Formats: sequence, structure tokens, C-alpha cells
Amino acid sequence: MTLNVLLDEGNVARAARRLQLSPSAMSRALARLRETMGDPLLVRAGRGLVPTPRALELREQVGRLAQDVVAVLRPAQAIDLNKVARTFTLRTSDGFVENFGPRLVERIGREAPGICLRFLQKTSKDSLALRNGSVDLETGVVVEETGPEIRTRALFHDRFIGVVHPGHALSQGDITAERYAAARHILVSRRSVDKGLVDSALSTLGLERKIVTMVDGFAAALALTRATDLVAAVPERHTANLRRGLFSFALPFQAPEIKVSMLWHPRMDGDQAHRWLREQILDICGLGDRELA
Repeated sequence: MTLNVLLDEGNVARAARRLQLSPSAMSRALARLRETMGDPLLVRAGRGLVPTPRALELREQVGRLAQDVVAVLRPAQAIDLNKVARTFTLRTSDGFVENFGPRLVERIGREAPGICLRFLQKTSKDSLALRNGSVDLETGVVVEETGPEIRTRALFHDRFIGVVHPGHALSQGDITAERYAAARHILVSRRSVDKGLVDSALSTLGLERKIVTMVDGFAAALALTRATDLVAAVPERHTANLRRGLFSFALPFQAPEIKVSMLWHPRMDGDQAHRWLREQILDICGLGDRELA
């Protein structure tokens, strides 16, 4: 930029004023340029300075480079969603895709038809995929394994409820904590632990449920519930569509709550298409709250 202004003005004082520098600072800058390029660049002719042949060769090229630098450093313009052609990889649960995926895909198809979503099953809670860029965004509960640099934004709060098939004994009469605990249960655990949030809540009442089956996802738990006498405890909002045709009930004790968030790596903060996608997910996940209001 300094060289471009010097060649354009052909005068140290005027170049200094244009760059808001002192004449001495501009003279020192010219001295450094001369040393770096091995050419005087501007030489005195009477009271003024004239460019050397080398400077004349550089003038057009340096001018173009200066324009390119200005263009690169200029704040990004609003993106044209009709021209964006990208694939975003989202790591989520089956329940998220089941409940929020259709609205998200429909909106993107309408407003940004060149964007493709690739949904991956979330099989772990570490942040490696976000760090190495193989995943652009994920949804879930923020845990200890989540990297400290990962950006998060809450999407919604959810509470656990009980689910059985329509003919189950718990679908009739009052459901007490004792009746609930005495039934046969499914535990959902992706980390192979034998106790969960529901067990912790029951233990405060001096109760313990009998877990006869363990699965790694809510979809699998509900599939078993449809065909057996087992009881599943699942997040209410996260499984709304998956629970159709089943009998759902409020847990007869203080129901555990979870906060579902979206997570992304900070390098994607300023990416306009990624930011737009985050805004759509946030809005769509909030639609359920507005519909219930």
C-alpha cells in the first residue's frame, strides 16, 4: 500500500498526508522499500521526484495488488443464498432429524437451494470432528468432553417423560412413583453406564427401577416399547414424532431436564452461510415453544 501511494503521488509529503503519516516516517518507509527492492524507485528531478524505470514497471502491478488487498479486507457483503453451493455436515441424533429435519430441509430448499445437508449419527460426545472440520455443526447436550473452545448456543430445554404401549398397565389408573419403579425398564445410554438421570431422581425417593434392557438411542428404546411391556424414559420434545401411537405420561416425580444446544468450532463464526444455517436451526427449534404458547 505504501509503495502504491508513493508511486501514485510521486511526492513524499503528499504520500505522507494521504496515509496520515509524518514526512519523516514516509521517508523512512521509502528508504526501506529502496533497500528491499534494490532500486531507488523515486529519484530527485529538480524540486520533485520522478519514478525509475523499475518503478514504472511496478506501478500497474502494485496498483492492482493494492486494489485486491482493499477488496479482501473490506467487510464481507451479504451472501446471495441463491448462489451458495455447499454441503454442511451435521452430527445429530435420530430424534433431532425426525422432529426438526423436515422443517429444516424444506426451508433450505426454499431459501438456499444450493445447500445440501448431510446428517450423521452422533455416536460420541467428543469435539474431534468439529475440530478437524469433518463435521460443521452438531446438536446435543454440552458435556465435560466438549472442547473448551467450542461455541455453543442453547436450542431448547427438554424434560423426560415415560412411554409405554397403549395396553400397558401404566396406561391405566394413577401412576405413582412406586408403580413406575416396579415396572420393567429400558435404559438409554451411549456410554455403557448402568444408571441415568431417572435413576438419580428415583434414588432421592428411596426407589430403584428394574432395568432389563440397555440401548444406545431413544429410537431403539421406543421401538422396543411398541412391542414389549418395557417402559422407556425419553425427552419429550426430542421424541414427539417417534412417540406417535404410544402412551406417554408425566413422570410421577421431579422429571430430569436437559438443555439441547448446537455446537460449532470458532473458525466457522464468521462464515456467513454457516451463520445463516445456525439462525435457521435456532428458529426452527424454537417453533415448538411458540406453538405451545
